[in-house]
Amino acid sequence: MGWVYLGIAGILECAWAIGLMYSDGFTKLKPSVISIALIIASLTLLSLAMRTIPIGTAYAVWSGIGAAMLAIYGISFLGESASFMRLACIGLIIIGVGGLKYFA
Repeated sequence: MGWVYLGIAGILECAWAIGLMYSDGFTKLKPSVISIALIIASLTLLSLAMRTIPIGTAYAVWSGIGAAMLAIYGISFLGESASFMRLACIGLIIIGVGGLKYFA
């Protein structure tokens, strides 16, 4: 169950980071409240995952999921660069996360 918690926590990390962008430095109430709720949910699930997954693995996977998803979000919706090297690096993050899961 720890890996399920960790996967959801990683997705929520991506969601709260996007929410922070829309909160405009916590000056907009609704996106700020949503972001704070998502932060709490993400960290709660991360802590539950750490009951069965080593801290280094859990944190690396959590942040890796968020980093890869946010980079893909930026390319898809915010007009960020989709250069070959950038996509290759995102792929390496995904491979690393998979490797941590496989070899844990």
